[in-house]
Amino acid sequence: MKEKNVKRDRAKLFSFRYILHDLIRVTSIPGLLFFRPKGFYENEEAKKKIRGGALLISNHVGFFDPIYLMFAIWYRRHHFICMKEFFEGSRLKRFFFKNILCIPIDRENFNMSTFREITAHLQNGELVSMFPAGHIGFENDDLSGFKSGMVMMALSGDRPIIPVCLKKKERRFERLRFAVGAPVDVKALYMEKPSLTRIEEIAKLLEEKEALLSTIIR
Repeated sequence: MKEKNVKRDRAKLFSFRYILHDLIRVTSIPGLLFFRPKGFYENEEAKKKIRGGALLISNHVGFFDPIYLMFAIWYRRHHFICMKEFFEGSRLKRFFFKNILCIPIDRENFNMSTFREITAHLQNGELVSMFPAGHIGFENDDLSGFKSGMVMMALSGDRPIIPVCLKKKERRFERLRFAVGAPVDVKALYMEKPSLTRIEEIAKLLEEKEALLSTIIR
């Protein structure tokens, strides 16, 4: 009986944790019809639905990119890494961003507790989404903003990195277009020789993959 109660309590916590996030997903269904997302894929491997834990990375071309990314990968819950400033202010604001699964990060003073939180999400089979450039204006022809921190996150969580490229919308009613790359097994690329140089090389590889994805969007 005690074991059943524990399972029931866990189920309640799980449901409450995601209730606001899932409510937003359901009420945004008309957005799928409005934006009519059209995906392009690097290869057959990239076409497969994302299962289990993964670090999703994307370019950052506009304020609504998190929403567009949710429309692009609509079948998964996204734990977005965002600036800590979004959590500052009123309690309602903090409650909202916390319950739509945002993870606050201090860009000036990144700490280990945040790193461990992100790693835990990945290891728990969840999808963590981020914009490595850290700022809007990361155009398809300007990919210099990638950071090696994302490589360390994926490596620590032992999960792949999946690159996504969003096409900047030139018109309000333009169809949402995006490209998805094949999962990158960071651990396999890292091999068994820990070095900062190797991490930077993998970050550069991901940067180049983003550039490639931008060329297949039509």
